[in-house]
Amino acid sequence: MNIFVELIVSVFRMSVTLLSAWSKIFYRRTERKCLEGEVVAIAGCSSDICRFMSLDFAKLGSTVVLLDATKTDDDDTAEQIKQLGGKVHSYAVDVTKKEDVYRVAKQVTEEVGDVSILINNVELTSGQSFLDTTDHALRRTVDVNTMAVVWTLKAFLPSMILNNHGHIVTIGSILGVEGSVDYCTSNAAALSIHDAVSCELIIQNAHGVHSTLVQLGATNTNRRNVKLSEGMDVQYISDKIINAIQTNQEILTIPSYMNWILFCKSWMPPAASSLLQSHMGIVPVTRTA
Repeated sequence: MNIFVELIVSVFRMSVTLLSAWSKIFYRRTERKCLEGEVVAIAGCSSDICRFMSLDFAKLGSTVVLLDATKTDDDDTAEQIKQLGGKVHSYAVDVTKKEDVYRVAKQVTEEVGDVSILINNVELTSGQSFLDTTDHALRRTVDVNTMAVVWTLKAFLPSMILNNHGHIVTIGSILGVEGSVDYCTSNAAALSIHDAVSCELIIQNAHGVHSTLVQLGATNTNRRNVKLSEGMDVQYISDKIINAIQTNQEILTIPSYMNWILFCKSWMPPAASSLLQSHMGIVPVTRTA
């Protein structure tokens, strides 16, 4: 009898959870949380997407913290934010080295304050086939796309949980389901880490810490090492991501019809899946940078 009761309770809880999740998909909340005063750490500022997001966060009154190994790109973005009258701090950090990440995270906390929004952008790939990718390139891609997510989360997430206030964002790509092996591997790992951490936040009752998983399709940017045959405006992508943060949207796929690729991937044989993605314009290309 106890087993039967537990089964009924479990089915009821699962139904409530599913209805709640579906309601978030079909009935988006219209109220948006204010981002003024938030401390936003953005890792991977050399990408056009993160540069646009940095400017948009500054316009909304957030304090922007730029984290990137390429100081030149950070300085250019920081200068643009200052011209807008925004608050910005720039730090040179090798996100593949945990000691460097932890050192800079401590420095950010002391000089700026607790980071309340963390954005990781998974974008590095060799753009080559598996056997053509060198061991060094493969390892570098995994370090940048996967381990950097681990180190930055471990560095900045504790204060969010302590304050019960924060938001983590992981920006990946739909190309993670088909394309360069190094990118597929690292992208899938980064997204899985994001999902696992999001589940832990729920288990730990850290209801004030939210998460958003972004899966991108085409982008009109010359800094990504993979592309699709048709791209979207980067400003549009930035607007959608910031809106997702303001409304606590858990999953954002851009464009939304790309969800069909994920659905078809789950049951189609590899040959059919590759053909579908080819028709939809997914074109892995060789890295030129």
